[in-house]
Amino acid sequence: MQKGRHDVILSTCLIVAVLQASLQYAVGINMIKLIASDLDGTLLQNGAQELNPGTVQLIHELTKQGRIFVAASGRQYPNLKRLFAPVSDEIAFICENGSLVVYQDKILAKHIIPRTTGQEILNAMMEREGCEALLSGVNTCYIQPKDEAYMIHIRDVVKNTVTVVDDILKVEEPYLKISVYEKNGIDNSEDYWNKRFGKEVTVVTSGNLWLDTVPKGINKGTAMQDLFRELQVTPQETMAFGDHYNDVEMLQNVSYSFAMDNAQPGILDICNFHTDQVEKTLEEVLDGKYDNKLHANRTDMSHRKCSTGGKV
Repeated sequence: MQKGRHDVILSTCLIVAVLQASLQYAVGINMIKLIASDLDGTLLQNGAQELNPGTVQLIHELTKQGRIFVAASGRQYPNLKRLFAPVSDEIAFICENGSLVVYQDKILAKHIIPRTTGQEILNAMMEREGCEALLSGVNTCYIQPKDEAYMIHIRDVVKNTVTVVDDILKVEEPYLKISVYEKNGIDNSEDYWNKRFGKEVTVVTSGNLWLDTVPKGINKGTAMQDLFRELQVTPQETMAFGDHYNDVEMLQNVSYSFAMDNAQPGILDICNFHTDQVEKTLEEVLDGKYDNKLHANRTDMSHRKCSTGGKV
């Protein structure tokens, strides 16, 4: 009799445990495991060049909850490590618009522009009037400045780790990304670079003065796929924030996509949510409120279409 009663108690406890686990899933407990954010215009607003101390603390708290924050940018790895120094060993980095993916100082993925193609691009940039070239390696970028002001801009404004060379074509390090800087803006030259090299590389604007070329087919979205594979996380467990066209593929590769309220035209249309401040949403994720909201919208979200026709 005693044994039978004990079995009943065990069975009851098991049922309660299963119900509790089901309830936790239903309300979205710990559903978001990966949170990626663009930097300039998204996490860093109004021209900010440093992280708010409150943002650093939020990232610490996300890590404590078992969530991984991802800094997703066209910037180089050393630049990002400096910017996120207090949490650099906790977070993942999408660098060079997807060409380099790093987590806990380990390279998870690296994509290279073929050397012959890269040299053609560099030659064109060096020959074109009003243009400066920048070649990205893993731990430094290389420049052959036509104007000293450009070198000062890279070192003191962009704050890159930079190596000045006499002949950029002689750099032996593999080409992660090749960028062109036009101090008068790239609006009038984007078509030129696309028509000339768009079949060999992916060409994407990065702000108003820069245009990046990366290996064909590589972008922040493919970098997210690299993270999904290496960290065993799914798009359904991932949130991303962006404001510009180089964020499109990243936003389309996650279930919980957020456009900034001041995003470029069309970005709001491909996202499920919008916000005026990333930190507000991170605070809600931390206290569990947003997990619940996301779950409540999961059914609707699965049927929303991107402007390109693909499902979110």
